[in-house]
This record gives sequence, structure tokens and C-alpha cells, in this order.
Amino acid sequence: MNAGFWTALEGAAQPINVFAIGEESLNASNGSLTAAGALAKLAALDSAELAKSCPNAIELLSMVAAAIASQKADAPTQLFRLGNLNDLERKLIADVLGEGEVAGGVALPDGSLMQIRESVLAGIWRVRLETDANHEYLEVGTIPEIVKRAAADLTAADFEIGQAPEGAMNVLPVLAELRERALAWRSGVRSQIINFTLLPMSPVDMSFLQETIGNGPIQLVSRGYGTCRVLSTGIRNVWSVQFFNAMDAIILDTLEVGGVPSVAVAADEDFEDSAERLQEIIEAYFK
Repeated sequence: MNAGFWTALEGAAQPINVFAIGEESLNASNGSLTAAGALAKLAALDSAELAKSCPNAIELLSMVAAAIASQKADAPTQLFRLGNLNDLERKLIADVLGEGEVAGGVALPDGSLMQIRESVLAGIWRVRLETDANHEYLEVGTIPEIVKRAAADLTAADFEIGQAPEGAMNVLPVLAELRERALAWRSGVRSQIINFTLLPMSPVDMSFLQETIGNGPIQLVSRGYGTCRVLSTGIRNVWSVQFFNAMDAIILDTLEVGGVPSVAVAADEDFEDSAERLQEIIEAYFK
């Protein structure tokens, strides 16, 4: 088997790169800001001075805390624009939210890229246009809406299965099963998984499979327990989900038919925990 559904083929289009949002914090740092790091920074600052200097940021954090406390996994996301914040307030928001486990991007039809990063408070996301830092907002929900829209609107509903090349083994029945499942899938139905780690597929099979269904506009990387890369394919409801070990070798290689894979999304229990933690930060440092 040729491990790695998205192992680059000669001349094949590459998945888009993940870009870190990368904004300076109140005390500049080269590494990602964790929850502990954010609290340590805040503890060293004067809360009264912050409240005086950053009223819009503190008000925004209070609104976000209320929003995530009421958020449900099946509800629409809630957006909060950052356009009215000054530089200091933006840096304060960056310190409080930090950088969480999931990051990625959505390639738009005009060639631009929407950057996505989850905060250390799961279910609170920072989203911005790569070429315009002023086009930035916070979004509360399972996954930013731009991901769901791109998965639905920038992929094909169906695909044709051509003649298998010489040397193919199992790719035609896999494609037929994949096409049937993708066309039949509906929201609320459990995702279905094709596991290439267990399925005997030749390099010719994998090459033809990749060429047939193509690349999609979304790339997400989750760095929770190990690294997981989630790529949308060119076919609606079909995702490549790959898990890597510490040596960056693929240990689980799958195609998943369904909505945005669960490894990249927040759940109801995440909202509850994040609401509690954010409210504690507000009470401790800004009251």
C-alpha cells in the first residue's frame, strides 16, 4: 500500500498551506500562547489600567463569554467584529484567547485565503482574511461558518469514474462506494469512514483515486493528541483525515464521508468549559 492518500503526486496540485494568524501579544513571544501563558501575562498587568485603556476589548470579551455560555453545537455561530478595537485592545484579546489546537485556512475562489485559528478556549475562533488584517472577527461555534460554506459551495456534488489505469487493484469499487455514500449522506447522519491503513491499495490505485476526486478548498490541522490533518476533497461531503506520529509518519489514513470531521470541531461540553474559564478570567483580571 502507498501510505498517505494525500502523498503528493508528481504534477499534482498541493493542498493549501496552513498559515498561523500570528499577532503580537502584550509581551511579545516567539511561541504559541497557551492558557497558562495568557493568565501569567495578565497577572503581571495592572487590571485598573487595562480596564481604562481597553474598554472595548473587555466589553467584547464579556459578550463572547455570554455567547459561548448559550451556544449549542447545532446552533448557528455567533460573530464579533474586531474593527472597533485599537492596537492595544487587539493585543489584549490575543493574550486572553491564545492559540488552541486547531488551525487552518479556506482558499476562496478569488485566490485569497481565510485564516482560521481556534483559541485556547475551545469553540472560540479567530478568523481573518490573509491579505487584510482589518477583516478579522471572533466566531463562537463548533467551526467557523466559512468552513461549512466552502465545503458545500466550493466542491462538486458528484463525480465521474473513469477507466482504471493498468496496474489498478481495488480503486474502482472504492470509488463506487465513495460516490454512493457521498450522494446519500445528509446532515445528522453518522459519518462513514474508509480506512486505507487496512485496505490493500496499490500506488496506482491511490494515484487514480486522488486524481478522480481532487483537492478541496479547506485544510485544517489539529495538534491535540498527536497531529491530525483534515483536508476537504473536491467532492462534497468527502474529507481526507490523516493522523501522524511524532516522526511525522502517517499512522492512520482515511477518507471520511460526512460533515466537518469531529476531530476539528468543538462540542457542547467544550462550550460549557470555555464559558466558565473565560468568565473566571474576566472576573479575576478585569473587575
